[in-house]
Amino acid sequence: MLILTQKEIKKVLPLSKISKVIEAVERAFFDYGKKKVQMPPKMYLHFKEFNGDLRIMPSFSETLNMAGTKLVNVHPENPKKGLLTVMAVIILNDPKTGIPLALMDGTWITALRTGAASAVATQYLAKKEAKTLGVVGAGFQALTQIVAISKVRRLKEILVYDINEKAIENLKNILAREKIKVEKGRLIEVCQKEILVTATPAKEPIVQSEWILPGTHINAIGADAPGKEELEPKILTKAKIVIDCWNQASHSGEINVPLAKGIIQRENIYSELGEIVSREKPGRENEKEITVFDSTGLAIQDLYTANLVYQLAKRKKIGRKIEIV
Repeated sequence: MLILTQKEIKKVLPLSKISKVIEAVERAFFDYGKKKVQMPPKMYLHFKEFNGDLRIMPSFSETLNMAGTKLVNVHPENPKKGLLTVMAVIILNDPKTGIPLALMDGTWITALRTGAASAVATQYLAKKEAKTLGVVGAGFQALTQIVAISKVRRLKEILVYDINEKAIENLKNILAREKIKVEKGRLIEVCQKEILVTATPAKEPIVQSEWILPGTHINAIGADAPGKEELEPKILTKAKIVIDCWNQASHSGEINVPLAKGIIQRENIYSELGEIVSREKPGRENEKEITVFDSTGLAIQDLYTANLVYQLAKRKKIGRKIEIV
């Protein structure tokens, strides 16, 4: 079994190579749309006493002939302890024999593939000439969101809002090394850009409907557990809603609270992103419609990205092998 640390994965797949991840994740959505994958909904272990949870995410791809499982935690209090909110490990298995092929850090992969998923959604749902991006939340996820979306649209302005101004400064410094310039903006200003990313742990809406202009595309990233929501539900009632997976989004995505309250129904969901990527349905159809991508994070995104890492690491002879069975 090949063991790969986060440091080694960053050598194989640095932020500058996120375009490769976008391609892998787009293929994952295509295969999902064509029903060439197995992917049970993610399972949760809730640690209420510690305000955290552990998620188990298995999947199998006929195209890759590869199976994988990610174990990932979400503990919002972790930064106070000097730890990341999200940490993960991924194991790959040979479907022919079940033998474990690789064990790798999944934290960096999770960040890359989530940014890549928004890039794929943006490619199909945002206006072709969109040049402005707003990001609500300047945490770790904002980094890959901005870099990935910059690969699919020629952005001339990027504004970021966060209640923690130090987080914005840190983000600006990291992105400067990628030659990407971002500026701090007021919440209302950020929400009025042509492309909007929301990446916060909010449990109550922070983005108001009246701020969203016609033609806006929104990547709603933060809602990933029951009860979480970032968007005022009125936004969803007037938007074309695209989800990554019904079973996950209805349970824990941006749509979970409005569904539970009866504000929207299943028939109000336009499609899953896989249906659009596989050309079963069109994406954006006019310049005025508001589109929302409800991203909960799919196991296949991890599998296809981890497989990319595995193949590159083998080719470059990075990592160490152990006999574990």
